[in-house]
Amino acid sequence: MEQLTQFFDKMNSFVWGPPLLILLVGTGMYLTFRLGFLQILKLPLAFKYVFAKDEDGEGQGDVSSYAALCTALAATIGTGNIVGVATAIKAGGPGALFWMWVAAFFGMATKYAEGLLAVKYRVVDDNGQISGGPMYYIERGLGKKWLAKMFAIFGVAAGCLGIGTMTQVKSIADAAHLAFNIPVWVVAIVVTSLVALVVLGGIKSIAKVAEWVVPFMAVFYIIGALLILIVNIGVVPQTILLVIKSAFTPTAAAGGFLGATIMMAIRNGVARGVFSNESGLGSAPIAAAAAKTKSCVRQGLISMTGTFIDTIIICTMTGLVLIITGVWNGDLKGAAMTNAAFSQGLPIPMVGQYIATIGLMFFAFTTILGWSYYSERCMEYLCGVKGIKPFQFVYIGFVALGAFLNLEVVWIISDIANGLMALPNLIGLLGLSGIIIAETKQFFDQIPATKGKNLSMN
Repeated sequence: MEQLTQFFDKMNSFVWGPPLLILLVGTGMYLTFRLGFLQILKLPLAFKYVFAKDEDGEGQGDVSSYAALCTALAATIGTGNIVGVATAIKAGGPGALFWMWVAAFFGMATKYAEGLLAVKYRVVDDNGQISGGPMYYIERGLGKKWLAKMFAIFGVAAGCLGIGTMTQVKSIADAAHLAFNIPVWVVAIVVTSLVALVVLGGIKSIAKVAEWVVPFMAVFYIIGALLILIVNIGVVPQTILLVIKSAFTPTAAAGGFLGATIMMAIRNGVARGVFSNESGLGSAPIAAAAAKTKSCVRQGLISMTGTFIDTIIICTMTGLVLIITGVWNGDLKGAAMTNAAFSQGLPIPMVGQYIATIGLMFFAFTTILGWSYYSERCMEYLCGVKGIKPFQFVYIGFVALGAFLNLEVVWIISDIANGLMALPNLIGLLGLSGIIIAETKQFFDQIPATKGKNLSMN
């Protein structure tokens, strides 16, 4: 087993090595410049679209644009926001948080492009439901069906073998057992039953749950983190300075922290940032495609806000709490590290621990729901609508198993599948960049000049 773990660990390091990270950030940089820094100039408009009714009327789709965003956030806001941030800072030091911001900034342009293409190239399946995402814009836009199938295969693998099922329910089971002493088998039954109730109802059922749970869980967690920052407001400015300084200078060893080079900060910050917000992986546009809208640009803007919420807001909150409380240079790792930070950061320790634990449980649960839809649509692309119902039961079965497994290898395999999803998706984005620019220019040329005059195209 140890040799198998080492083999997959080496493969994971290769997949998530410098070439993929450079391609991910490089694609975001390229789109950022071609779109005239749209993620800055049009972010207020994007948030307005999240809550505003489409003035042109609802177009073809299964759920509202807001519900599609919540579904994407359900899958995106997950253990990466708690465990991933802790892992990045533990390995790369405080400077890793800065590089998470950099990855998120350029990732917003990538997420915009993904959402735009998802709506432009979406189709209706034989059940009358919307199907969209990288597999469709790669096939219909680039004409590369083999590459589209590769993405779909990796999407099914990522959903079933880890990120969507087993790793998430394992996180819930462990958190519930440690915090509330609930037996693992009880958690497995409850979570599996709830997942089955929602997943078997399809995208409308998933979106309905996501619309309620995602805002609640995000606000709940953010308030908890804000309380810690307010209690420690005096050290917040110097903490931010430490983050910036550590991004460009090596971090010395201290306590349980072994020290980190600038390259370690960059690699861990970018890798964990991308893993958390999923910009460039091609998962979120599958949900975006289901939105009831006539405008692919409008949905692209709404999709872009997901990366801002996930990384710029939630991951930043986690990172600052970890650094302010000093647990980053202790002996703890992962979820235990974040739990300790919340416990130490608030005057009433148990309250902080429960905030982190309950946040982790909600984040993990909604990730299961979001990824069920992602991987289901990938399976539908590969096998047609006849494969949907059997796949849903297989997916639920993996959820039931997850609470009882040692998932070290599964986590690594999931990481590999995620990285392999990104490759065909990024090829699609770069190959269709001309379409992205043209659609964007046409949209902002048509709306009133007061709204569109700030966007300059190269």
